[in-house]
Formats: sequence, structure tokens, C-alpha cells
Amino acid sequence: MNSSFKAVKITDRVYWVGAIDWELRNFHGYRTSRGTSYNAYLILADEITLVDTVRRPFFDEMIARIRSVVDPTKIRHVISTHSELDHAGSLGPLLEVATSASVVASAQGKSALAAHLHWDRDVGVMADGGRMSLGDASLRFFEARMLHWPDSMFAYLEEEGVLFSNDAFGMHLASSARFADELDAGICNREAAKYFANILLPFCGPLSKLLGELEKTNLDLRLIAPDHGPVWRQKPEQIIERYARWATRPSSAKAVVVFDSMWQSTDQMARAIADGLAQGGLQVEVMPLKAAHRSDVATELLDAGALLVGSPTLNNQMYPTMVGLMSYLKGLRPQGLIGAAFGSYGWGGQGVAQLDKALDEMGVERVEKGLRVRYVPDGEALASCHALGQRVAARLKEKLA
Repeated sequence: MNSSFKAVKITDRVYWVGAIDWELRNFHGYRTSRGTSYNAYLILADEITLVDTVRRPFFDEMIARIRSVVDPTKIRHVISTHSELDHAGSLGPLLEVATSASVVASAQGKSALAAHLHWDRDVGVMADGGRMSLGDASLRFFEARMLHWPDSMFAYLEEEGVLFSNDAFGMHLASSARFADELDAGICNREAAKYFANILLPFCGPLSKLLGELEKTNLDLRLIAPDHGPVWRQKPEQIIERYARWATRPSSAKAVVVFDSMWQSTDQMARAIADGLAQGGLQVEVMPLKAAHRSDVATELLDAGALLVGSPTLNNQMYPTMVGLMSYLKGLRPQGLIGAAFGSYGWGGQGVAQLDKALDEMGVERVEKGLRVRYVPDGEALASCHALGQRVAARLKEKLA
């Protein structure tokens, strides 16, 4: 076992004992271009407690970090804030070492752990608002259902003001720095937004409710310790404020144009549409899927007001990359968008009609029926594309007024 891994002190009683995954580049279809971390936290109270574990292949790293602070056989409690296997995957081997440790989860977490780990172990259940004594310290629990799992919960260490927030307020970012203020602020803000857009966007309703309930508790919040990415210790309320803003998905005068193209005809249409949008006064992000990933598209949509999608027709269908994108975006359920579809075709032309349908299913307000151009667009066709961009810009400005 590699004994070079050391715990990182977070507060007088709390140590980070997680693992860094420098290689991860895909997380359930979300491109993690900067890797990730699996955060676990050791609380040195009278009853030593571990909050979450790590993905199973990283167990040795976690246990080495724990050993650098305390004999892991002395762990008395393990808190599972949710049962996803990047955080619960090492529970089994840990409990083979910490044989006297109890496991604590939410009510749904108890059944989820049993289904994941195929055990009949007794699991202590903590209800919303419940407290747990660790001797000279105490934890308070808040249900966080669907953020982003049904069994999610937060744990708050009252004496240190630390909120263990499971996957909320996190990001996929591998770094040797443990605190957000030690990292480039632009990278942190971008990765936090990307994480929200690709993981938590479908759950804005439960999130807003939870944030409102937490505000009423008037917690002495000094640090937020998520399960991925850095710990927030300087003005941690700022990431909460960002979440509250993102949860309302405020639209701006911004349009995202995303498309794929076979022979650059749809590409030409996209460029003309983008120019019309820009001349109509919008900020425009043009995202050809040959260069952009769907998780980056979702991130750009977090504050966009318009979505325009383009596809050629292949085998009577929209292009395969666009099928994947539209399915992905539909699952994320961005609200309040206006938009339109466009594309070139040779004979069938069904791709644009399918994009129209996909936009309808997403709840996007279509400015008009999708614009189709047969084969290579000529000057007249490109003028129509430019005019479409201007009409979308005018409609978005009217909506924002």
C-alpha cells in the first residue's frame, strides 16, 4: 500500500481523505476535461466519523490518507450522503477494516445501499433535521432528495460550521489544491457552472426548495465540503447564491447555435443564422458538434435565451450526433428557451422536421417552422437564414423586455 498519500487538514477537526482521479474524461456522457476528485472527510471527534468514501479503485488511496491521521480501525461511524458508487463504492472494503463502524444514511439511502452492495447490514437512518452526537461534536442532517439522487442528504458539523453537501456545490476538477480560493477563479466558476448544467439542472425545483429551507435554519456556514472538487472556505455563501440564480435559469440576450454538417451546407446555414442573430443584438455561441461536446452545449445554455439547432438528413433521420444531443438536452430540461431548427437536405429532408419535434418536446418556443434548404445554399437561401437569425433575435429581445 502506498503510504505517501496524506490527509489534508480542512479545519481543526476535519481532514480531507479522498482521492484524485487525474484520468477521468467522461462521466455518464459528461466530458470531464479536467478529471475529478472523490472527496471523503474524516471528523476527529470522540467518535471518529468518516463522511462518504471513494470510488472502489481508489480505496487504497483513501485508506492511506486515513492512516496518516488515525488508525482506521478506530472509525466509529460512516455517513453515506448518497449511494452513488463513486462515493459508496469503497464502503465494503472500508468496513472490513473498520469492523466496529456503524453506517448512517437517509431512509432511501438504506435501501439503496442494500441494492447496490447486496448486503443485509444494519444501517442507521437519519431523518430530515435529525442530529447525531459524536461525543464532543454533533452532526445535523438535511434531506436533499433528488440532488441529484433520491437518497441524497446533507450533513452539517455544528461545531466547525462545515456543510458536507454531497454532490451539490461541487465540480469535476482534479487538482492538488483542496480549496477553491487556491485555484484560478475563472476555471472554478466555469467548472461549477458546467457541473450544475449537466448534473443538477433537471432538479431546479427541489434545489430551490432546499436552499430556501437552509436559509431559514440560519446556519453558521464557514465551509462547504462537496463530494467532488474543491472545498469552499472564502465566502461560501457565494456558491449558494450562484446556485439560487442558476436554479431560476435566468435568460439573457444570448443565443446558442449548435449543428452538425456532412458537406458544409448546414454549416453555411449556421454561419448565416449566427450573423443574423449577432446583427440583431445578441451574444452568439456557435457550436459545431465536430468541435464542441454536448456537455459544453448544456453549459452555454445555462444562461442563454435562444437555442437554434441544425442538421442534415441521413437515412431519413437527423444526423446521429444531433440525435444524441437532443436526447441529452431533453433530459436536462432547460426552461424558457425560444428557438428554431434548420438544415440542408438532398431528397427526404426529414431531419429538420425531427428537430422541430425535438424542440417541441423540450418545451422550446419555436419562432417558426424549421428552415430547410435543398443541397448547397445559394445567396437567396443564405439571406433567408440571416433573416431567421434576426427574427429570433427580435423575439428574444421582445421576451426579455
